[in-house]
Amino acid sequence: MTIRGPFEPEFKDLPGQIPIFPLTGALLLPGGTLPLNIFEPRYLAMVRDAIASPLRLIGMTQPNKDQSSNPYYSVGCAGRISSFSEQDDGRILITLSGCIRFSPNSFSERASGYLIADIGWNNFKEDLSIDEAPIDRATLSAILKQYFDAKGFQVDWSQLEACSDEKLVSTLSMICPFDVAEKQALLEVQNLSSRAELLTTILQMSCHDDYADNAKH
Repeated sequence: MTIRGPFEPEFKDLPGQIPIFPLTGALLLPGGTLPLNIFEPRYLAMVRDAIASPLRLIGMTQPNKDQSSNPYYSVGCAGRISSFSEQDDGRILITLSGCIRFSPNSFSERASGYLIADIGWNNFKEDLSIDEAPIDRATLSAILKQYFDAKGFQVDWSQLEACSDEKLVSTLSMICPFDVAEKQALLEVQNLSSRAELLTTILQMSCHDDYADNAKH
């Protein structure tokens, strides 16, 4: 098992609570990077507190509008603030590097207005290492080309082809305009092989829907 990098946390050092940033449609995966533009006062306070903490962790989770009893999905992903830049207008631009998924057990609100949660890490310990499970990269690449053609996206294929399997799957899962439920499903699958298979299926379904819509016109 290969550790992601020298700045990544060790499992034994993970805290029992972390700040939570609930954001619909935002997916962070272990090994992925997520740029965020922070401007609300409560989230500026959250970022300042996270930067001052030893591991600089923030938990990303999606609001779950289908479940009134639980306003957030039961799996999120913790990211380490790997860079930040203060702006003259008061915003802070940060980059989160995905570390490990988590299960939030309970939520509470800090005086400054942002959420914190008690966190369960035990089901996701392997996230801290690079996932080297095999994927069907040829099939994924083929359907990806169909998907980008159908959407009219311009892509630097040389950059995609240079990515590792994990980086490719994580990046595509995060940047493609999938719906909330699809992004959550990509987060919750067990490993890279399962995520790549699900990603391929979602891309195939989207291409089919696009072709069906075009056939009606």
